[in-house]
Amino acid sequence: MTIVCTGSIAYDYLMTFPGKFREQILTDKLENVSLSFLVDTMIKQRGGVAPNIAYTLALLGERPAVMGTVGEDFADYRSWLEAQNIDTSLVKVIDGKFTASFFCNTDLVNNQISSFYTGAMANAGEVSLRELPFKADMVVISPNDPGAMYQYSLECQELGIPYLFDPSQQVVRNPHDELRVGVEGAQSLFVNEYEYELLQKHTGLSEQQILEHVKFMVVTCAEKGARIYADGKQYHIPVVPPACIADPTGVGDAFRGGFLRGYDLGFDWNTCGRMGALAATYVLEQHGTQNHHYTPAEFVARYRTHFDDQGVLDALLANS
Repeated sequence: MTIVCTGSIAYDYLMTFPGKFREQILTDKLENVSLSFLVDTMIKQRGGVAPNIAYTLALLGERPAVMGTVGEDFADYRSWLEAQNIDTSLVKVIDGKFTASFFCNTDLVNNQISSFYTGAMANAGEVSLRELPFKADMVVISPNDPGAMYQYSLECQELGIPYLFDPSQQVVRNPHDELRVGVEGAQSLFVNEYEYELLQKHTGLSEQQILEHVKFMVVTCAEKGARIYADGKQYHIPVVPPACIADPTGVGDAFRGGFLRGYDLGFDWNTCGRMGALAATYVLEQHGTQNHHYTPAEFVARYRTHFDDQGVLDALLANS
């Protein structure tokens, strides 16, 4: 299956604060917040939702394509992605701009305060699914310029391309009517539990109404695992215990990539979800969203220390 991942392409500036944010917030002074956090570390990483999802897909044997807009500082990132077996031919460089940047500060209990500089991502509408040089079997519409997300939803609907709608952080920015169009035309929906509540509020759609539109929906719930809604049933997916917790950034993106690889191979819902959970744990154990590595064989071996797949994952090994 040819999967096109649309969404932000960015550099991540990841910082760690050696305290707890909540201890610095005066609840009776929220109308005049003025805070500065002295951080212990900062690292620059390759990031962005679209490459993060694509990276996990590539680790598990896919050759996904990334589609989006970047700045003049993208050359080294492009070379690195291509070396990971990720197609970057649909990525357009915008002259005179920098690649989008994500600034994230994480405290001792993994709470995060983040800012996102749009940069070249503001031009994401300049690339179109109508101009694909190949047939896409699925498109992932993840956080991006709001206008581009709406555009890609409409294009998928017009072209008959199934798409996974992943509004995530952009639930708060996308116009409510455009969010609703994105949900109603999607094959599947991925959100975390907080975003899910916001999505229902902003679109006016109830859970039942959403499930009437999508083939399946996944709601991730942090340390509580995830819920999959499909075929009129609900499946609970547990987390895979990490060996350590280094950085939660990009965990949800990896879950999507792992899940999609299982879906591509025709696995059952529990197996798809558990693949997502394990892929997420690999990211949680490392700083940065694309610094972990494993072979399909290593992934399967670790999966089998937690779950009995009854030989199902042999198909992953055979197709990688």
